[in-house]
Amino acid sequence: MSTFKAPKGTYDLIPPVSVKYLAVREAISAPLRNSGYGYIETPGFEDVGLFARGVGESTDIVSKEMYAFETKGGDQLALRPEGTASVLRAALEASLHKQGNLPVKLWYSGSYYRYERPQKGRYRHFSQVGAEAIGAEDPALDAELIILADQAYRSLGLRNFRILLNSLGDKECRPVYREALQNFLRGLDLDAETIRRAEINPLRVLDDKRVDVQKQLVGAPMLRDYLCDACKAYHEEVRALITAAGVAFEDDEKLVRGLDYYTRTTFEFVHDGLGSQSAVGGGGRYDGLSEMIGGPALPSVGWALGVDRTVLALEAEGVELDIPAATSVFAVALGDEARRVLFGKVTELRRAGIAADFSYGGKGLKGAMKDANRSGARFAVVAGERDLAEGVVQLKDMEAGEQTPVALADLVEVVKTRLA
Repeated sequence: MSTFKAPKGTYDLIPPVSVKYLAVREAISAPLRNSGYGYIETPGFEDVGLFARGVGESTDIVSKEMYAFETKGGDQLALRPEGTASVLRAALEASLHKQGNLPVKLWYSGSYYRYERPQKGRYRHFSQVGAEAIGAEDPALDAELIILADQAYRSLGLRNFRILLNSLGDKECRPVYREALQNFLRGLDLDAETIRRAEINPLRVLDDKRVDVQKQLVGAPMLRDYLCDACKAYHEEVRALITAAGVAFEDDEKLVRGLDYYTRTTFEFVHDGLGSQSAVGGGGRYDGLSEMIGGPALPSVGWALGVDRTVLALEAEGVELDIPAATSVFAVALGDEARRVLFGKVTELRRAGIAADFSYGGKGLKGAMKDANRSGARFAVVAGERDLAEGVVQLKDMEAGEQTPVALADLVEVVKTRLA
């Protein structure tokens, strides 16, 4: 009989690798939790229209990569390909923007789904931590989010990442640029699909990675030359605030990101150790998205950082995360009476907040001590019938290799003291 396997382009997270992913999620979310961002969780699937309208029908995400399906009740749903549209939808539905205190600051962590061509760092199921600041147009918010992401990466020990920054203008100046770019693109030798894309969202053509397209784009009009005074001033303020915080960035006038909803500030975090999948995260301002999905005008900004890509970046730099052992004490019982007593002590240790495990399956001393070693526990507690008759257990320091008898009644306190 054949066994089932994970679907193509997906992966299972299993120990010990999964511990790294948890540590990365924790490190990315820590600066957010420290800066007024509250946790939000949304469903893994949404109405397909939310992404078609919000993310944009011309994007690869919606036109080629989205997992869309019809339910038995006839609803058209899609597995979420990204987080921002879902978070904004949830915030609008719960009227968070009406409770005062704008911006509404939210962070999230979860799995996202895209029908990609699988390769290292690009999967059909991937994990992100994201942050959104909804309902305020303030360059300090854009700067705050970029600085917090930089802080998160540095806390993990990452050094070789770069921050790319651009402004995409707003509804005043972008249409003028869009027309100039479309006129330029109409004179190029492009395939039918790219021509179609140029008519819907010409900025996406700038993002085309194909060499023959990039060659033709030399001399294309640049957005920076079309920015209105308000957008220029806004962008300069973002740059000044990031610079004052000591965060290095590079101006990248071709950076457009793969989603239609961005306005003004757009940014990407790239790591050169990852080959073609170099973007580890990114984001930007999306002042018109709320209206696109049927809400009021709510200027907002956010980002999402890829957990999978961040783990690959850590590996590329050879960074080993300092992850404490999951188990502090491992109990080895020899005989039925010892099993009963030590199992009770393991429960006591756990209730006292000490990570403890037990040798299950009735193994002998040698096998059980191998388990204790593998667990990474600092101490092993060993007891047989003779120890119990004397009211003691043997406490073995797994690092030093020393073993000392400890009164059974004092075990929890002694372990607490020695771990401290």
